[in-house]
Amino acid sequence: MNAPLQFDPKTNRLTGPAGALLIAADDLMARHFLLLLQGECLGADGIAALAQTHGYSRQRYYQLRAAFQAGGMAALQPHKTGPKTNYRRTDPVVRQVLRHRFLDPDASPAVITQKLKQGQWSISQRSVQRVIADYGLQKKTLRAQPAKAARRRAHPTHPPAGASRGRRRP
Repeated sequence: MNAPLQFDPKTNRLTGPAGALLIAADDLMARHFLLLLQGECLGADGIAALAQTHGYSRQRYYQLRAAFQAGGMAALQPHKTGPKTNYRRTDPVVRQVLRHRFLDPDASPAVITQKLKQGQWSISQRSVQRVIADYGLQKKTLRAQPAKAARRRAHPTHPPAGASRGRRRP
């Protein structure tokens, strides 16, 4: 009788009666499939123990099984979590922010936010700031220069700091 497939999660090696196959450590799809293969087809003794040897919980095993049954191998593919769309800064809201910015370039993001909220648009001040920054419409601010540097720049004939004013005498 042939020995069943065995997977060693420490070495990422799948061993069977005819040889062994090395699974890449970062290939989550293959690791998930091997977990399901051992649990469903090879008759593992305990799902909880099997899942634990692979580094998962029993609940995660059943989540993977349900996903595989519903969508096949593609369902085991890792995907990004979190929001899939920009539900706050939608196109109409962005257009309104830009409209207000162009109508009154001196208006602060707080004022634009207030105007949008009065117009039944739901947006935060930080989102307005992000829209303005994304389109490069933020105000330019002038930096105050130190007094000495301002005077030095005002007189181009003034020698740079540390330079001698005349010839040295021996």
